[in-house]
Amino acid sequence: MKTAVSLPDDVFTGAEKLAKRLKVTRSDLYARALAEYLSRHAPEDVTEALDQVCAQLGAPEESKFVSAASRRVLEQSQW
Repeated sequence: MKTAVSLPDDVFTGAEKLAKRLKVTRSDLYARALAEYLSRHAPEDVTEALDQVCAQLGAPEESKFVSAASRRVLEQSQW
């Protein structure tokens, strides 16, 4: 999908330099950057992924406290 955005000059210049250094297109750089930003702002996805791993490993009963404590820490953390 094509879209138009406005960027501050310094951000645009930095992005241009980084795209050249990484040998990627500007569009690819912006897509990668936005995808990373979105993933960092979706802590529920991280929690869900960790829950799936624990379920596959068959976490023991005594780990319920650890799971609850970990969930509280993750919910309060900024990703």
